[in-house]
Amino acid sequence: MTDRDAAVIRVLVADDQRLVRMGLRMLCEAADDVRVVAEAADGHEAVTLTGRLVPDVVLMDLRMPGLDGTAATERIIAARPAARVLALTTFGDDDHLYPALAAGACGFLLKSAPPGDLLDAVRRAAAGGTPFSQEVLGRLVERAVSVPAAADPGDLTPREREVLVLVAAGLSNREIAARLHVGVTTVKTHVAALLAKTGCPNRIRLAVFAVRAGLASG
Repeated sequence: MTDRDAAVIRVLVADDQRLVRMGLRMLCEAADDVRVVAEAADGHEAVTLTGRLVPDVVLMDLRMPGLDGTAATERIIAARPAARVLALTTFGDDDHLYPALAAGACGFLLKSAPPGDLLDAVRRAAAGGTPFSQEVLGRLVERAVSVPAAADPGDLTPREREVLVLVAAGLSNREIAARLHVGVTTVKTHVAALLAKTGCPNRIRLAVFAVRAGLASG
């Protein structure tokens, strides 16, 4: 494998609509650093192919017949906790957002998002970030009944607040480190402290917390 091949992000596309899968494949493969390694027409196939091929990112439609995207995401994460599943959603699909978040999706993107946004989300997901459409984040905030409300952002240090704002923007630890001119290990320490102080179980919940606390826009 060449250095160029090693830099390519391997993507699995899961959607029950063939035309959608074709469109996503064409979009991904128009980029030099993204390659679709497989397509799945339902959740069962997505779970099987992910286990076999271990893609860097799974683009997962939440609404599919049989095993839906949320259940498929849960099975994928249960088998490989480090898997990166980027959920594809639509307006009016709010009922699926929190279950998919609880299942372990690393980010959410509207199917109607511009092509550049989708490719950027794939890259961020592969890098460990938490990509999401701002519209989706806003809807998550509106439905954030299970996000801790008692945690006081005043308990956070100034640096933790800076890190929290950047987490809410969907940046990965490496991107945050570069932005703040600190080491990645330092960022990881701050993120761990944020999770502990807020009671949030993951980075997307941190983003929701940041919006609810008025530290970021949704």
